[in-house]
Amino acid sequence: MYDVVIAGGGHNGLVAAAYLARAGRRVLLLERLGHLGGLAVSARVFPGVDARVSRYSYLVSLLPSRIVRDLGLDVELRGRRYASYTPAGDGGLLIDNGDPARTAASLGGDAEAWRRFYEMAGRVAERVAPTLLEPLRDRAELRQVVDDQEAWRDLFERPIGDVVDERFADDTVRGVVLTDSLIGTFADPSAPSLLANRCFLYHVIGNGTGDWNVPVGGMGAVTGALADAARAAGADLRTGMEVLHIDPAGEVTFQDREGAEHTVSARWVLVNMPGDPSAEGSQLKVNMVLSRLPRLRDASVRPDEAFAGTFHINESRTQLGKAYREARDGGIPALPPAEVYCHSLTDPSILGAELRTAGTHTLTLFGLHMPARLFRSDPEGARAEALRATLASFDTVLAEPIEDCLLRAPDGTPCLEVKTPVDLENETGLPGGHIFHRDLSWPFAEVPDQRGRWGVETEHPRVLLCGAGARRGGGVSGIPGHNAARALLDAG
Repeated sequence: MYDVVIAGGGHNGLVAAAYLARAGRRVLLLERLGHLGGLAVSARVFPGVDARVSRYSYLVSLLPSRIVRDLGLDVELRGRRYASYTPAGDGGLLIDNGDPARTAASLGGDAEAWRRFYEMAGRVAERVAPTLLEPLRDRAELRQVVDDQEAWRDLFERPIGDVVDERFADDTVRGVVLTDSLIGTFADPSAPSLLANRCFLYHVIGNGTGDWNVPVGGMGAVTGALADAARAAGADLRTGMEVLHIDPAGEVTFQDREGAEHTVSARWVLVNMPGDPSAEGSQLKVNMVLSRLPRLRDASVRPDEAFAGTFHINESRTQLGKAYREARDGGIPALPPAEVYCHSLTDPSILGAELRTAGTHTLTLFGLHMPARLFRSDPEGARAEALRATLASFDTVLAEPIEDCLLRAPDGTPCLEVKTPVDLENETGLPGGHIFHRDLSWPFAEVPDQRGRWGVETEHPRVLLCGAGARRGGGVSGIPGHNAARALLDAG
């Protein structure tokens, strides 16, 4: 009999396994796929091309440094000097963390409003981030932690779209701010549901800074380090094992690679699998390898500056709103908004030596307002249409077509891979392809019986959530894995 069986070997399951095994518990982790890490993996996806792309998730912000220290993870998260670049006509908006004067000049009349808004967000991040690894506070208690009436009102109580419209004058600046409220989330930033606010919070509070860092070696290096830590502590990690049934009494039935069924018993079962059938993702993920970076219209910014941070494509406030309405009404947006960044500019190690010498680069594109519903009736046709429209949208902000810059594999095919929410659902089991497993929740207890608990509990006392579907889940954070382990250890 095991102390703990963990169903699902994504990064959160690995975090839980490492903590529990280090605490002396006998841990068995079962993963359906042939590899550990779930969607936080790296892969050589183009035959004959020595480039490891972070295939699904690609940047790290929410992973607390405390978890890295606790587990002794051998992982490097490298900062990016350039936060973002947004083309606008023949110019653009550059957020340069190394040159405040250049950033202020780029922002123009919105420079002071930008400074004040992100100083406010920084205070919230510094105060809220530590609470994510603690038992849940209720709303009033978290408001006391924030200790800033303006910040609480504008980030927790009013639609973020209305706040941004009031604080900023420029349509492009408004859009840059609002993109953090829409990544992987199909929402109207001005809707009273405040879903966009919750998404925004998770994108700006990571590790107390909100910085989005590049995992050296690709995302697979993060989960590789987690797996190493769990194994070193004595956890039994098995791949190719599909969990078929979980009995609330602690029995877990699974099928091995040969199709044979097995049943094991445990005092506790931790579930690291998506389980919300109503979830709906809203993104288009395109992985590319380029023979060179594309030329820009803006002569004041070098391509290596523009693509080292987040490169925004047609993401003004107006463009985001129009794309949302088009997708809501059932169509692929005519000018899809998207974000792009070049991992290899910050971390060349993901490329083989010949590719580095040749000036080759990877490019990751993340398209917004692409809900799963658009790809249900005709997955192949809709994927092709979404890709065509997205590449055409990209071309509108470049000085040359992006397809002219694509590297070709030895067999002559362009190095381009596209994944829709339905692709993620079919390939990884994510309902609706929702990268957060479900809509993000507030980082506080919303009902009385959640207060003082860890946000991982279920109706079955011996079954806990340890994945992104837990409260304070979502993103590559390890937070639910840590919290599930703490809940179990606190219970003895």
